Amino acid sequence: MNLIALGIVSFSGILLLAFSLIKRKSPPKFRIIPALTRLYRAIGLSVEDGTRVFIHLGPMSLLTPRGGAPLAGLGMLRHLTERTSLSDRPPIAAAGEASLALLAQDTLEAGYEAAGAGEFYQPLSGRLIGLTPFSSAAGAMSIIRDEDISASILIGHFGPEAALMAEAAERENTFLLGASDDLSSQAALYASAQEVLIGEELYAAGAYLGATASHAASITVQDILRWLIILGLLAGAALKLFGMI
Repeated sequence: MNLIALGIVSFSGILLLAFSLIKRKSPPKFRIIPALTRLYRAIGLSVEDGTRVFIHLGPMSLLTPRGGAPLAGLGMLRHLTERTSLSDRPPIAAAGEASLALLAQDTLEAGYEAAGAGEFYQPLSGRLIGLTPFSSAAGAMSIIRDEDISASILIGHFGPEAALMAEAAERENTFLLGASDDLSSQAALYASAQEVLIGEELYAAGAYLGATASHAASITVQDILRWLIILGLLAGAALKLFGMI
């Protein structure tokens, strides 16, 4: 099984590198995801109103099997920081794990530098809130309530505690976009958040917010792997039907 997993990762890496190096004649076209369309609008309104955008990356370290979700969150944070860097109120990024909180601060600073507004970066806009899932959720609820937040984004690995943060956003009439790789969190957010990213949409968010060559390539690789899985399932079903397996 380890060799199969290594083979899949290696195959995906080769495809990603190949598609990243291909020069496109026109910008990539993606299907419309309504949740991200509404996020664009909410971010624009926050800049106009002088309110804050809050992004919570969850309580999970990148050095775990669940590290892909917060890594996708860091990619989104970078693009959101560039878009809101000149706002009167800087965005707030938070995490419930120490190393992830440090990476959030570094990503915030990189976003300001990329936007040519490095002097506006505030280190305290990247925060460590709690060291357990529920204490981290409590910290996020406090930020949503007290920091003049108009748009909140939960993107990372969350559990059922995501419902508490969604309720806090609802009470403050705050736009909330939720994205998690955990089924219990997806269920809670689907029932309570205004917008939810389901399945691989979590990992596609970075491409929609800032489609670099690598981001666009990652979407193509996702599609290829999806079709290979579908073909594999159909082939397995056919072989089982004819008694060959």
